[in-house]
Amino acid sequence: MVGTNLKRAGNELGAKTTYQLFLEKEAVPAVSGFHVEDINTVELYPWERVGGRGVYLNLEGSEGVNDCYICEIAPGKSLNPQKHMFECLIYVVSGRGATTIWQEGGKRRTFEWGEGALFSPPLNAWYQHFNGQGDKPVRFLAMTNAPTVLNLYHNIDFVFNCDYRFTDRYAGEEDFFSGRAKVPGEGFHDTNFIRDVRSYELPERSDRGAGGKMLMIEMANNVMSAHISQFPVGTYKKAHRHGAGAHVIILRGEGFSVMWRESEAIERYDWRAGSLLVPPERWFHQHFNIGGEPARYLALKPFSSRKFPGLRKQWGTSESVKTGGDQIEYEDEDPRIRAMFEEELAKRGVENRMASVFKADVIDGKSPRALFIKEGQTTPPLKKGGYRGI
Repeated sequence: MVGTNLKRAGNELGAKTTYQLFLEKEAVPAVSGFHVEDINTVELYPWERVGGRGVYLNLEGSEGVNDCYICEIAPGKSLNPQKHMFECLIYVVSGRGATTIWQEGGKRRTFEWGEGALFSPPLNAWYQHFNGQGDKPVRFLAMTNAPTVLNLYHNIDFVFNCDYRFTDRYAGEEDFFSGRAKVPGEGFHDTNFIRDVRSYELPERSDRGAGGKMLMIEMANNVMSAHISQFPVGTYKKAHRHGAGAHVIILRGEGFSVMWRESEAIERYDWRAGSLLVPPERWFHQHFNIGGEPARYLALKPFSSRKFPGLRKQWGTSESVKTGGDQIEYEDEDPRIRAMFEEELAKRGVENRMASVFKADVIDGKSPRALFIKEGQTTPPLKKGGYRGI
């Protein structure tokens, strides 16, 4: 669905947010809903400020915390130079090109990128994107915290025309976009450029599901961050919940995700490479790989930096709901979730590889569903007829 305004357009005084006023000024449509089937095929529109074509993605799960947009650079062309007081994480969907970064009065630094690259222009530094191909457009997706920043200052001119240089974030370092990564802790990389997130090496991370791998990414001294996750064929991850605004981009594989707010109906969303999903705050969600290759996704997240903490609630995404966390362990999930997964595998002739990690169907003489009811219902009963799908 495409619209020019956010779903919740005002408050009890009838006032619009500064971000909503900004969208009206941009005159670029915004896509709404819970997911995007394929970011490669979303229709784009002329975008005067940027100098290309684009569309905003204001999905329900963003909840006014952050936003996303898709932009295209015409063959052999460039976008307009810009700077702003909000952070921006950029994923290159297709094509190759280059970006030039500079501070007012400072030296310009240019780095090249291609399909699958991830980078972030430093806060309030000038930057300009160039298409390095003469015969094909470049398409990229950017996640920003513009809604929060614009609504905080409620002054569009300040956000785009402030002259302050954040030299603690970027001071013109020659190797800033070299791609070298620091390792501040196990399972973390601190880097300003990843050449291809689709093939970037990931460490094992078993607490989130069978055979899983995951890497947390700090980038450009932002308060936003990202992570890359991968899980094998014939497996699925544990259900969990967290705050708003995590934009999950499927990089590889075929599968589906289920999402639900506590005590409400479960929704299913099918995905493949190029799909985008944004779970709303406190909605449980769970990812299932039913395809023929490992599934990999990139999650772009607002205010989730571990390097610069303090702007986010600490969610227990690896701790069981039974002990106060926000993850549902396999033995505690609704058995019908597992049954749906097994049914989808059977349709495709894909081997179920979860047997070695499931606990017995009977635990202390009670089924997992009986334990669910005893502990307090976390996953609601399915509506008659099963899961509602999109």
